[in-house]
Amino acid sequence: MNTSVETFTDWRDYYELTKPRVVVLIVFTAIVGMFLAVPAWPGLPALVFGTLGIGLAASSAAVFNHVFDARIDIHMLRTRGRPLPQGRVSERSALGFAWVIGVISMIILWFLVNPLTAVLTFTSLIGYAVIYTVFLKRATPQNIVIGGAAGAAPPILGWTAVTGEIHSNALLLFLIIFLWTPPHFWALAIARKEEYAKVGIPMLPVTHGEAYTRLNILLYTILLVVITIMPYLTGMSGLIYLFAALPLGAVFLYYAIRMRRDEQDLELPMRTFRFSITYLTLLFTALLIDHYLLYQINI
Repeated sequence: MNTSVETFTDWRDYYELTKPRVVVLIVFTAIVGMFLAVPAWPGLPALVFGTLGIGLAASSAAVFNHVFDARIDIHMLRTRGRPLPQGRVSERSALGFAWVIGVISMIILWFLVNPLTAVLTFTSLIGYAVIYTVFLKRATPQNIVIGGAAGAAPPILGWTAVTGEIHSNALLLFLIIFLWTPPHFWALAIARKEEYAKVGIPMLPVTHGEAYTRLNILLYTILLVVITIMPYLTGMSGLIYLFAALPLGAVFLYYAIRMRRDEQDLELPMRTFRFSITYLTLLFTALLIDHYLLYQINI
């Protein structure tokens, strides 16, 4: 009985290493890219194998991130309960797990989807797991801005999985996530400022102060709201998307303005962080709904 419980716990720990909530959002934005790439159904092989390959690659990057950050995670309240700092999974086992699912993802994407998607996914994996986690995160307060390119890649990966080419509309989806990333993470960085300072991670609120970070959150949010209108202006999406994007952007902007003006509300940064996740999810859902309703109307 004890052996079965331990085995289940081990699998649950490995599952936690993949950062499932983050991977779900990554995969969702990739799937939206797949569906927006074509007027109708993207095709079952591309949808199934593309989703599987991109999801496994994102999971592999997450596990590598856990391994490389294990020594600082133990000192942070938000991360000290993770499997590696707690010793529930060894670094060697986690690395092996990351390599296995990473290699499987590349095989799936290269042979069952297309080489372009495999190459772009591999580049994104290296960008997050190595360039961002190992170097940028510890080197510059602009780590989130530069490293955000890897996190913004999934819609392009989804698009290329279906079409085999990079389209300007896919780049627009990339740009939306790229601009969303700094206010999303900087809100969290403000909430966890003391923890980042303790482990020597030069997040923007640590190096430049909260006031400067809050200003940057506001400026990036303004730019994000402007860019989210572009899918409508370029004809990529219609009024359904626009009527969703405008109020969502208004609420995000409201949070950013409040953060700029009110530094006494200690819960506001985390509320902003949580809303930013809801914001991106609903925005991409609106893109998907708009796309297929317009398709039905046109036929």
